[in-house]
Amino acid sequence: MSKKALIVSDMLNDFIDENGALYCGETVHAIVPFIRERIERYRRQGAAVIYLRDAHDAHDEEFEKFPPHCVAGTWGSEVISELAPIAGEPVVNKKRYSGFYGTDLEKILLEKAIGAVEVVGVCTSICVMDTVAGLANRGYSISVPVKGVADFDAKFHEFALKRMAQLYGARII
Repeated sequence: MSKKALIVSDMLNDFIDENGALYCGETVHAIVPFIRERIERYRRQGAAVIYLRDAHDAHDEEFEKFPPHCVAGTWGSEVISELAPIAGEPVVNKKRYSGFYGTDLEKILLEKAIGAVEVVGVCTSICVMDTVAGLANRGYSISVPVKGVADFDAKFHEFALKRMAQLYGARII
């Protein structure tokens, strides 16, 4: 039987804290308690919890589209304290939207014999959706809880949920 994993996408100071460089807005605060409960549940079950973290270079090309944010080694690129990883939980640094692009995420999932993945975090229409696409392209069973994702833009959030269900086969729960 394949194992389950929880992927926590970009729950970082620059996105979640009101003083962050690319604060996602008030909707992000509502998902923190839900994600904390999911992390605790996965840990109790002995299932994998994997963190994705934007960790950009100081002059990353993404800053042509967005203000500088989540620069590697800064406060902004750290997981918020309420959801901090514990020893042994992978933190995958990424420089692009997908958790797979230029990272070891696929290797980690294969080594842990993961077959089913739940994805939570921000932003629904950017990093969450692109990571879900990568999971779908690799044949994983995917679920995305509505209470566990948030976005800058409510319309993009709704579109992303529909797209992940219709195109990638994710269960939106």
